[in-house]
Amino acid sequence: METNSDSLDFPRWFSRSDATHNVARGIMQYGPIARTPLAQIFNLSQGALSRITSDLIYDGVIEEMPAGSTQAGRLPQGFDLRESGERRGRPQTALRIREDSHAFVGVNIHDGAITVSEVNAVCHPIGSDITETVSNTAPQAVVEQITRMVRELAASSPDAPPSPTALGLSLGGHVEDDRYVTFAPFLYWDSTVDLGGMLQRATGIPTKVFNDLDSVLLHECWFGDAIGVPRFAVITMGAGVGYSISDHGDPIDNPDKSYGLAGHVLIDPEGPHCSSGHIGCSQCLTSDSIAEEYSGIMGHVTTFEEFSHDLRANRPQARRLAERTCYRLGVLVATVSNLAMPSRVLVSGESSFIAKKNREFIRKGIDAYRHSQAAPVEFSIPQFSWRLWSDSAAARTIATYIS
Repeated sequence: METNSDSLDFPRWFSRSDATHNVARGIMQYGPIARTPLAQIFNLSQGALSRITSDLIYDGVIEEMPAGSTQAGRLPQGFDLRESGERRGRPQTALRIREDSHAFVGVNIHDGAITVSEVNAVCHPIGSDITETVSNTAPQAVVEQITRMVRELAASSPDAPPSPTALGLSLGGHVEDDRYVTFAPFLYWDSTVDLGGMLQRATGIPTKVFNDLDSVLLHECWFGDAIGVPRFAVITMGAGVGYSISDHGDPIDNPDKSYGLAGHVLIDPEGPHCSSGHIGCSQCLTSDSIAEEYSGIMGHVTTFEEFSHDLRANRPQARRLAERTCYRLGVLVATVSNLAMPSRVLVSGESSFIAKKNREFIRKGIDAYRHSQAAPVEFSIPQFSWRLWSDSAAARTIATYIS
């Protein structure tokens, strides 16, 4: 499909100095937050911060919370609040983003399905999400299906949120200029698709397109468990194996990162062969590989769904394969931790329920390939949902809107 080179306008919440944008981002990540810690985080004088926050209040980006309100925000990892020179006992008024002033639509295209959801300006969910099977993978058909789903979502919202400020779409694949999809294996697209342009023209909503793994990473750094974590990694397991890492809240960018480069890292020298002929690479964590290995164990062809059913039923063969899979996952976590040195690792993806059931085997895999005196690797396995992934697409759009 040919690309359309016309430029797409994308709104910005406000236009001011870089320092002002940084403070707005800080309030979004750490708020509600008082001015004193905010000034110290960004190494600003109280006077400079006061001018910046006054501008943000004037622009309708932030608001002061009522006096005496609880300050429930989080601070960067390792941050040490210094004694303020302000008069003791003076009440501190917390600042927060005006979260209900804007709404953002998030869309995630995953293995054979589309999920659409809506969030407010701090990525809190609005209403219910919608998930449908992809009816036709042709680009125009995908755009038409998403457009209909977005309109159905708006019609089903009980609280009548503001009209969407912007739409973010994420998918597994390679995206250029937050607009053009050049590689999308789950959709079988074999040429560049101007997905952002097509979707913006169809919906009338300013649109950005992103890699899904980077979107989940940014969501956790801005709105989730990795707020303030200096270096944070995400590993996903499901139809494919994914890996991405951030530095101080920003995904580390590389033009080749969305080609699944972590998909063939050796994690088990006695593991199964992948489609490329490698023995025991990280492809053995994928759903198809697990199903194939389970078929060999059971002596007949089985599906991943059958393996999942047997695992829930605690069938010994399924349990042992799950333990082996989680040990391999631990080896991958250790490899990432040894080379990239993240402070924390999050495990996600549609097959991550296996990891939730076998944390001790993940730890064994980590320990086997981690120096005994090295710091323990922190890892978390949140409850998986495609809603999180569609919300994460919206999170990246929010980041673009406020940056």
